[in-house]
Amino acid sequence: MRASRWMTLTAALWLSAVSAAGQTAAAPGAELRAYALGPDDEITIQVAEAEEFPGKPLRIGPNGYISLPLVGRIQAAGMTLEQLEGEIAARLKPYIRNPQVSVTMTEMRSQPVSVIGSVGQPGVHQLQGRKTLVEVLSAAGGLKDDAGYVVKITRRMEWGPVPVEGAATDATGRFSVAEVKLRELMQAENPALNIQIMPNDVITVPRAEMVYVIGEVVKPGGIVLGDQTSVTVLQALSMAAGLDKTAKPQDAKILRVAPGSQNRVEVAVNLKQILEGKRSDLPMEKEDILFVPSSKGRATALRVLEAAVGSGTTAIIWRGAR
Repeated sequence: MRASRWMTLTAALWLSAVSAAGQTAAAPGAELRAYALGPDDEITIQVAEAEEFPGKPLRIGPNGYISLPLVGRIQAAGMTLEQLEGEIAARLKPYIRNPQVSVTMTEMRSQPVSVIGSVGQPGVHQLQGRKTLVEVLSAAGGLKDDAGYVVKITRRMEWGPVPVEGAATDATGRFSVAEVKLRELMQAENPALNIQIMPNDVITVPRAEMVYVIGEVVKPGGIVLGDQTSVTVLQALSMAAGLDKTAKPQDAKILRVAPGSQNRVEVAVNLKQILEGKRSDLPMEKEDILFVPSSKGRATALRVLEAAVGSGTTAIIWRGAR
């Protein structure tokens, strides 16, 4: 299961690179003007009729400072391009009447992006150049097996709204929030979803909603619901590769979290009669545990159940549900 997810991610990453090759290197103008400069960013400074400023690329130092002729040291980190232009112009006034200063971005190197949730390496990642959503997910170690099928992107409004259908402004008016379906993104069903990630974006990959099948089945473990809100008992049993030889299906049960509580209640499930068509199939809800006891005795079955619930039942995760 994991291999197929990585193959799809790799394909999407390749498509991302092909798409990026046809794009210009500069970030959108209005958004770039709002960008706060940081260490290792590269800028170009030009001053009309001033030979001291030939317009060569200049790297902001690790401490956030730049040194300029006539002007001296300026803490450029934290300033926008417009703010830096104003600061340079103010310092040049004793030497140049009405100085005309232009600061442009050559290369953005200081681009912190937070990737949290079900990824291999959650945390703050510094982007190098322009990166797409797929590239950032890959840089964060890819998706974990228990990752859901929706990723949430939160962006500061100074960078404009997230360019995804359904994006909304949060209650504070400071952030744009959007959700992207990972399956459409990774399978390149909608290339427009592979958006460019901007500095200070927060990318959240929530844990998938799951159900579990444990006890006397061939492949016990967790099952990702994916785009579905539920699977049936027979579907879950099929994904667990069926009953083991020692199973006692007539005494199976679903352990379900009681509403408003963390405790679980038991729901009797006569799997034998369901398999024989004598009873209707039953739906499973998120976080349900289908437990199939052993015919070897109640004490053995209870020990298996207690061990499975105590360990979180997440040792094996199946992604068959769609």
